[in-house]
Amino acid sequence: MSLVRRNNVFDPFSDFWDPFDGVFGSLVPSVAASADRDTSAFANARIDWKETPEAHVFKADLPGVKKDEVKVEVEDGNVLVISGERSKEKEDKNDKWHRVERSSGKFLRRFRLPENAKVDQVKAGLENGVLTVTVPKAEVKKPEVKAIEISG
Repeated sequence: MSLVRRNNVFDPFSDFWDPFDGVFGSLVPSVAASADRDTSAFANARIDWKETPEAHVFKADLPGVKKDEVKVEVEDGNVLVISGERSKEKEDKNDKWHRVERSSGKFLRRFRLPENAKVDQVKAGLENGVLTVTVPKAEVKKPEVKAIEISG
């Protein structure tokens, strides 16, 4: 499945199935395509985004990734960037691999935050392979209502 990006920002429609994805690529194999296949499962890290009354909460499954291998940043004032890399396991000449299914490689995801996000108060934590990023929301100011006395 290809990842569609517009202006380098997350596209919510990118996860839709494309019936033509991979059809033409298989006709002309390339080294780059095979390298992408090796890391694609991890490179497209899946992230959940939920909104609570107090905050926007992002959760990413990053098994085997250490805290120092992940970066959480806010760029351009309101774009949350989650990136990192899981290194390949070191190979020993005496090892005989029977199956390699765990992926490695770099990942990068961008999310445009709404105007009510307090980007100066973002918090992130990594526990048991799950990265949780919390972006607090600014309180919505209720318009002041002033009662007008009706004469007559």
